[in-house]
Amino acid sequence: MSDRIRDDFQRQALACEALGSPFTSRVCRLLGERLNGTSRFGARVLGWQGRPDSDALPLRAAGGFHALKRRGVSELVAAYPPNEVDDGALWRALEAAIAGHDDFLTGFLDSAPQTNEVSRSSAILGAVLHIAKRTGLPLDVYEIGASAGLNLGFDAYAYELGSARWGDAASPVKIVSEWQGALPPLDAELHVASRKGSDLNPLDASDEGQRERLLSYIWPDQTARLARIEAALRETAHMGVKVERADAAEWVEREFAAPGVESRARVLMHTIMWQYMPRETQARIETAMERAGAVATKDAPLAWISVEADAKDAMSACVRLRMWPEGTDEELGRADFHGRWVRWG
Repeated sequence: MSDRIRDDFQRQALACEALGSPFTSRVCRLLGERLNGTSRFGARVLGWQGRPDSDALPLRAAGGFHALKRRGVSELVAAYPPNEVDDGALWRALEAAIAGHDDFLTGFLDSAPQTNEVSRSSAILGAVLHIAKRTGLPLDVYEIGASAGLNLGFDAYAYELGSARWGDAASPVKIVSEWQGALPPLDAELHVASRKGSDLNPLDASDEGQRERLLSYIWPDQTARLARIEAALRETAHMGVKVERADAAEWVEREFAAPGVESRARVLMHTIMWQYMPRETQARIETAMERAGAVATKDAPLAWISVEADAKDAMSACVRLRMWPEGTDEELGRADFHGRWVRWG
């Protein structure tokens, strides 16, 4: 199994490089090449009981080291950005961290990464504006895999979509995405009447320890991204957004069991989380949404937004919108996994 795991660290290294984090790429590559089983951390990684790809094992491991760096572990502070060191010095720093913090790093592997990438809100906004334009109704928004709920507050942020602008220019959270193709209907009247979220392991944006957990998964050489998510955490805490601890299928089945409220549109959304769920869970959500769609009406419509990886392009996500009672299913566009760009149409 260890060869497969080492290969997955190399795969993740290539993905990090492509997504603009050469430093995290180096961490993943070095761990894949040089980690051994003499520590509890190394033994657990190399003997991982599960699927290293769908479990995001390399990012769990990299997040543990970044968490230690943010706590001020001197060897990592000296080797991490903004400092620049060669691979030899970086590996020695990682080895020292393993030796000094083996239990912490081993325990950090327990939870899957939750980057809660707030820049994905640009793709969410585009899809939601289409729903608002088509229905002309206030929206009840539901998110699965919501983590700390940062994307649930998408309508409070300021956006630069290429040359276009949308939202409150004074917002401390500014989403900048290179926008390719036609713009969504930026003039649509958008009103979010309610918002709810669920996650298997929800994070509280007002809790310092949980904020640090989330920030540890943000790649340390992407300083603008770190600052943006820190601002979004503060804004989410101020808004009082809370995410319920629940299994995604059970939550969708419960929340969408009854018909929608008249003169409101219900919207389910999720971003870069579908691939981490068991196929059985996916099937239950699909069934629950089809059942809810069957009783949707023009006055109480239903929409489903997904921004998820697919087989079409391994380096971007499909922005998909399904709506009932029309029964439409369309690909609105594609988006960078971290929201750096959106290609519409």
